[in-house]
Amino acid sequence: MKAIQISHSQELNIIDIEKPQAPEAGEVLLKMEYVGFCGSDINTFMGRNTMALNPVIPGHEIGAVIEAVGSGVPDSLKPGMVVTCNPYTNCKHCASCRNGRVNACQHNETLGVQRNGAMKEYIVMPWEKIIPAGNLTSKTSALIEPMSVGFHAVSRAQVTDVDVVMVIGCGMVGMGAIVRAVTRGATVIAADIDDEKLALAKQMGAAYAVNTKTEDVHQRLADITGGFGPDVVIEAVGNPFTYQMAVNEVAFTGRVTCIGYAKSDVTFQTKLFVQKELDIRGSRNATPEDFRGVIRYLERGTCPVEELITKVIRPEEALDTMRWWSENPGKVFRILVKF
Repeated sequence: MKAIQISHSQELNIIDIEKPQAPEAGEVLLKMEYVGFCGSDINTFMGRNTMALNPVIPGHEIGAVIEAVGSGVPDSLKPGMVVTCNPYTNCKHCASCRNGRVNACQHNETLGVQRNGAMKEYIVMPWEKIIPAGNLTSKTSALIEPMSVGFHAVSRAQVTDVDVVMVIGCGMVGMGAIVRAVTRGATVIAADIDDEKLALAKQMGAAYAVNTKTEDVHQRLADITGGFGPDVVIEAVGNPFTYQMAVNEVAFTGRVTCIGYAKSDVTFQTKLFVQKELDIRGSRNATPEDFRGVIRYLERGTCPVEELITKVIRPEEALDTMRWWSENPGKVFRILVKF
C-alpha cells in the first residue's frame, strides 16, 4: 500500500509498504480517507523537529472509516463508521499517568512523530484510541485533533465567562483555543501577524483582533481591558517574542498557558512572575473530553470548515506542497492529504 515518508533533510518520498492484515483481538483496521499535515511535519521536513524519527511516516490528524474490527472490540465500533483517533500513547507508570493526566505522559509517542504515523492507506489501532466522529464527514474529522489541542489549553487555563482571553497565534490550534474560550463565555482577543487569519478568528467568535506586527499591542490591550490586561494569555506560536509578550501583557494575578515549543531559549523578566503572582502553565496534547468537545462544536455546523482547509492534495503532490509551505509559513491553516 501507499505511504508518505519524510526526512529531516527536506526529502519526501511515496513508499510502498505492506498492508495490515485482518485486525487482531482488541484492534481496529482503519481505511484512511484524509490525514492532515501539521506544524510538527513541516518542522520535520525542515530539519527542526528533534523529537521525530528520521525518516518517519507522518500523520496524526485523522479522518478515517472503520474497515474491520477484531474480537473483543465493543459493539459500538462498527465497519463503515467515520472516526478519528487519539494519536498519543501513555505508559501507565510515570507521574503524569499516575496522576490521571495521561495526555502528558512522560514517555508519550505521538503518531507521526516518535513513531510512524497514519499518512498511509490503512492503519491498525487499539480500539481504545478510536473516537467515533458522530455525523461529521471524514474530511471534517481530520480537523478534530488539532482543534482539541486548543480546547485543552483553555481547560488548563480554567477559563470562565468573566475572563478576557488573548490567544496569540491564529493557526489551527489557536483557532481551537478561540472557539473553546468563546463557548465558555469569555471575551476573546485574537492576536496574529496575518490579517486574513485575524478576520477568520473574528468570524469564529473573537471579539477583538490585534495585529502584533503592525499595531502597538500594549496600547490596544490597555484600551480593550481598561488598562488591566487580559486575564488569560494562551501562547500558541512557540516564539521567544510571543512568550515574552504573554508574560508582559497578562494582567496581574493572570494565567499564562503555553502550547507552542520555542526553538531557542527565552529570556524573561522573572520579577513579573512574582510581582504579578502569575500562574504559568504548560498544555500538552489533548484528552478524550477535549476531542468530544470539538466534535460537539463541529456538529453544530457553524464552523467555517472549508476556510480552515488551505489545500487538499493527493500523496503525489506532497513534496511540492511541503516545499511551498516552507516558503509560505504564515498562509497555512491545514493541508489535508486525500487517500
